[in-house]
Amino acid sequence: MGMKSENLDLPKKPGVYLFFGTDGRTLYVGKATNLESRVRSYFSKNPDREMIPKLIKEAEKIDFIVTQNPSEALILERQLIRKHKPKYNSQLKDDKSYPFIALTSDDFPRIMYTRTPQENWKFWGPFPNAGDAKRVIKLIRRYFGIRDKRGNLPFGFIEDNGYGDYSKRIETVCRILNGNAGELIIELQNEMDKFSERLDFENAARTRDMIVTLQNTISQNIVSSRFYQDCDAVGFSSQGDRGCVVILHTKDGIIQSKESYPLIHKGDIVDSISLILSEHYGNCLPPKIILVPCPLGLEMTEWLTERRKSKVEVRIPKRGNFSKLRIMADRNAEIQLKSKLWKNSGNLEAVAADDGASLIGIDNLKHLVCFDMAQLMGNVRVGASIVFRDGRPSKKEYRTYRVKSEALDDISMMKEIVSRWIKNQKEWPDLILLDGGIAHLSIINKLIRDLGFENKFKVAALAKREERLYTENENEYALDRKGRIFIYARDEAHRFVNSFHSKRRNKIALGDPLEVIEGLGAKKIQSLLRYFGGKQGIISANEEELVKVPGIGKNMARKITEFF
Repeated sequence: MGMKSENLDLPKKPGVYLFFGTDGRTLYVGKATNLESRVRSYFSKNPDREMIPKLIKEAEKIDFIVTQNPSEALILERQLIRKHKPKYNSQLKDDKSYPFIALTSDDFPRIMYTRTPQENWKFWGPFPNAGDAKRVIKLIRRYFGIRDKRGNLPFGFIEDNGYGDYSKRIETVCRILNGNAGELIIELQNEMDKFSERLDFENAARTRDMIVTLQNTISQNIVSSRFYQDCDAVGFSSQGDRGCVVILHTKDGIIQSKESYPLIHKGDIVDSISLILSEHYGNCLPPKIILVPCPLGLEMTEWLTERRKSKVEVRIPKRGNFSKLRIMADRNAEIQLKSKLWKNSGNLEAVAADDGASLIGIDNLKHLVCFDMAQLMGNVRVGASIVFRDGRPSKKEYRTYRVKSEALDDISMMKEIVSRWIKNQKEWPDLILLDGGIAHLSIINKLIRDLGFENKFKVAALAKREERLYTENENEYALDRKGRIFIYARDEAHRFVNSFHSKRRNKIALGDPLEVIEGLGAKKIQSLLRYFGGKQGIISANEEELVKVPGIGKNMARKITEFF
């Protein structure tokens, strides 16, 4: 479909713009100081982002919301992205905001772990490491007797009607969360020393870990919520649609702490970094200087300055110590991303399977079987089937086949192999994938109907040349990231069948060439050797001479002459 710039009618005011698809879904949300000029830039001949041509092609309509200033536009943009989850916007991983530690506004305040603190509460964060935040809450409750979200006191603290003592405990907790955790850390260190004196090294180690957790978690908040910060360095790394933003907090030239934010990256670095910075600094005060890897635009700078109530300088350092710090942030982001991808590799494969199922409109793709064929001049004809479970190869279920019929074309050979596979199945997959095009799909679907198994599983074919997937009812899909499971399975089947084909060729090259000819067994070979007195006589014989040999018919005679 696609939109045209001459149909646009937008004001020259700050605000948020929204691209909508033909189905009414929100494709993209953006912010602008000048809505008209910003949206028109999407229609330039040389767009500055890879996703723009795709967005324009899919868009049916553009709408906008005018705001009083660019800062309001940035906040509204973030809210709309969370609400609509647009296809072309970067998003926070799992679409969740990060957690806070909060004290409620009750007469007897409760300490809470929450992603949505109320405005009249006192809260600290956000904390990218949710586990550490929860452990700090447990420590505080244990040592200072603070009520939990249900209003209960921890074990060992007596219910007291007087507010005075509880109020003092709350004041102490606020001091700790504001960065003065020395009192609690000293108490924990004394406890660790007592455990060590009693040779209770297990509990001593556990207390040591509590101290580390407290120091790490509280330092995140100290550095990210005080005016006296010097500088934050922002790093970025991505692989496919997975990204990570790291913020290094420094004071007096020393790195105080690090925070990392995993996210779903849609190819636009500015979009991804702006998303995280608006999330992060929406809940804490920005420092005087922020070092970034790319230009963020005037709107972000003005919003950061408004948040801080004094000027924030956003820089892209090219040399010197600031540049080294910025590069260090990138390296940290890269390491953090690789660590996440490694830990979640199984999950990523399952996600790929889910994406594939969603793409072709089936419930799931937990069990996939893919078929491929290989031959050389019609002599060595083999096939293979490979199996994926939850997006991962299940190699113990891989199978190889030698073509038994006289079929020489790829489709007929695949029909034979699939037929043999079906007759030996005890468990049906969600989908069988054929390495081929529409013709393969049509023949195999007819075979499945003739055998009475048409409702047992779905069938699709993947054409190599254009990476296009064909499914039943002649639906056609140009594969993108969501279709990576099909390309992965096809490539794995291709590798496996070619490996088997190579082994068969090598075995034949080392053995008797007569054994290669389909249907020519040991008895017929002996009969030929006796009749012609050796292999050279067989090689030189024509069809008329060959049919005179007992057990050699016209078809076999033709195969032998064609082979040699």
